[in-house]
Amino acid sequence: MRVVVMIVAILGVKFYMDEKKMNEEMIKLVYSDEAKQVFEKRLTNLDAKAFTKEGIIQSYEIDEGSIKPNPMGGIEVRLIINNNSDLYASYTMSRNNGVLGGGGAIISKELARQTEVKG
Repeated sequence: MRVVVMIVAILGVKFYMDEKKMNEEMIKLVYSDEAKQVFEKRLTNLDAKAFTKEGIIQSYEIDEGSIKPNPMGGIEVRLIINNNSDLYASYTMSRNNGVLGGGGAIISKELARQTEVKG
């Protein structure tokens, strides 16, 4: 019985450590300069004047609580636009042929409305 408990405990610790390492790697990737370039390119595709006085999108921040693995591969992440939780863009980040890309996107209804008006 003790052996079974020890094996379960060891497997539990290993699973926890593997998951912690994976989470750290995902966070490191999402906050990388490479990801920043992808985010800013995707946001300027959405709002051609993003990050300028005339643009709707002035700033973004990564919603760290949204970072998680996508079951189909890649990393899901949500960007909060202009410090307004009603304005967000969510992306599935993944590497294709060694290049990081933004993959699928979900744009909040309010952000889509505002960028269509201006865009």
